[in-house]
Amino acid sequence: MKAPLSLLLCAALSLTAWAAAPAPYDEQADPRADLQRALGAAQTEHKDVLIVFGANWCEDCRALDRAMHASSAALIESRFVVVKVDIGNFDKHLDVARQYGNPIEKGIPAAVVVSATDQVLYATRAGELANARRMGDTGIYDFFAKVVPQAH
Repeated sequence: MKAPLSLLLCAALSLTAWAAAPAPYDEQADPRADLQRALGAAQTEHKDVLIVFGANWCEDCRALDRAMHASSAALIESRFVVVKVDIGNFDKHLDVARQYGNPIEKGIPAAVVVSATDQVLYATRAGELANARRMGDTGIYDFFAKVVPQAH
């Protein structure tokens, strides 16, 4: 009887921690305005823009966000101005996703890298980040360090 009770307690604590973590996507944001600001900043800072499509309910999106603020933070900060686009339940801002080649078609999170002049340099068209939980911090770092620079 102790094992099931301890498993329930672990599950409850995990769910509480997950719910308490800050939501990575601003559900009220205007992605078009955010993109315009990011493109301006990218021109000034001589960086590209990293657009991350996802949703707060998505565990892989949360895992990607954690890695982007931990192991991959320095790399991301040095190369990109980041814009996060909340796609809700695949029912919000789909026009923005379509504008960049519909990178969410194979799952979320999805990412697009655009130049400061809004030219697509790279997009995750095959769901490359859709299993971010399994990729772990190292896999996510490797993705940004090796795959994305090939866009240039």
